[in-house]
Amino acid sequence: MTVIVVMGVSGSGKTTIGTALARALDVGYAEADTFHPKANIEKMTAGHPLTDEDRAPWLEAIAGWIRDHQAGGGVVTSSALKRRYRDVLRSGGDVWFAHLQVDRALLAERMKTRTGHFMPVSLLDSQLADLEPLQPDESGAVFDNTGGTPQEITEAVLTAFRERS
Repeated sequence: MTVIVVMGVSGSGKTTIGTALARALDVGYAEADTFHPKANIEKMTAGHPLTDEDRAPWLEAIAGWIRDHQAGGGVVTSSALKRRYRDVLRSGGDVWFAHLQVDRALLAERMKTRTGHFMPVSLLDSQLADLEPLQPDESGAVFDNTGGTPQEITEAVLTAFRERS
């Protein structure tokens, strides 16, 4: 089965939409942040962006989760900022990307008001600079997550996922 990767920069709503999708589909769910080595979390907490080298074991771990959930499907979050990162995730099996887009001002506001997360607002611009949009040959769709309710966005993702070719 296909695993949905809910992607986007920090503050785009990946966890909210990802957990709702997993509930709606009755499949396993994983939060990408739990795959980060401690050193990555410490680096980001200190306000330093991750390098491709930092991200490599994290991406491989997520790809392993995807591989483990091919039989029953699943939903996992990941910023999946660059095409080459998504290529690593695709190495785990059949995936479909739900890219959540939000304007910068709202992203910053969400990041400032959330609690219990290590990602500082100071890293938002580095994520936005690294973000490469889904390409036409990549399986997935883009969703504006600025105005709708989580239920509306989840329904839009489910509809697109079920209607994919």
